[in-house]
Amino acid sequence: MSTTVVIAGASGFIGRFLIARYEAAGWVVRTIGRSGADARWGDTAAISALLDGSALLINLAGKSVNCRYTDANRAEILRSRLETTAELRRAVAACSSPPALWVNSSTATIYRHAEDRPMTESTGELGSGFSVSVAKAWEAELFAEELPATRRVALRMAIVLGDGSVMPPLIRLARFGLGGPQVDGRWFSTRARRANGTQHEFRARGGAQKFSWIHIADVAGAIDFLVEHPEIDGVVNVSAPHPSDNRTFMKTLRRVIGVRVALPAYRWMLEVGSAVIRTETELVLKSRWVVPERLTRAGYTFAYPELEPALRDILLPRDAASGKQ
Repeated sequence: MSTTVVIAGASGFIGRFLIARYEAAGWVVRTIGRSGADARWGDTAAISALLDGSALLINLAGKSVNCRYTDANRAEILRSRLETTAELRRAVAACSSPPALWVNSSTATIYRHAEDRPMTESTGELGSGFSVSVAKAWEAELFAEELPATRRVALRMAIVLGDGSVMPPLIRLARFGLGGPQVDGRWFSTRARRANGTQHEFRARGGAQKFSWIHIADVAGAIDFLVEHPEIDGVVNVSAPHPSDNRTFMKTLRRVIGVRVALPAYRWMLEVGSAVIRTETELVLKSRWVVPERLTRAGYTFAYPELEPALRDILLPRDAASGKQ
């Protein structure tokens, strides 16, 4: 008998990767989304029927944070996470045979800007500001109320490296000669940005902001590991055990793709550029220093613990016939 996984918000690059992986392994894959899915948001009864008898629920739903933090976008970022998670919780509660495990996206951005020490699940300090407040509310929604038959895990994911997300724009920057470090600096603030928690404060110097990352294969591997380890619940950091920093990451990326010329991008350039492409500088300037304490202690073996092999796997895939890169 086939095992069923239900993936909510599967249209992104992580969701597509997981769907292909589970189907290749012989799982029955069902999806929840806005269109083209097996069940649609707002139809809680259909979602509950989809979940009934499934083994695993994975929720990846939520508007991308790669946007300008306007009033409308901030509201949608929060709403798209809280309402979908709450609906899933109601649907799981209505199941006669609910999934044994529910893994829900969260983010390593929940921790403070860290240059002094790594953030773990047991000793990490939560930060402040808009992005952190969203993460806190998202996790609170996941763990609200009792679901005695379903174990819940919040995946505090670092930046996911794979065929999508941050990689294409960073590769383009490097190939245009702008593949140096993203260098923080002083920048004016406004009352509105201070009030809504979206003003990035200058801290790390010279591209020293930490860069915690995870290969997409280890996102999938960590979920598999959680399925096999019913003693793990609550929050789990999903990040490689060897974080980098911005300067080293960009240098490694250039080496892998064979680019020598590398001009740095200074704060003023990043502010102007982010306004043009409709994103926020926080995404590259906040120092994220996160390590996977719980996964490591439980015995998870990372497929890609080091940065350069991870980038080479993504950017220089092996030819299936020859085995050469």
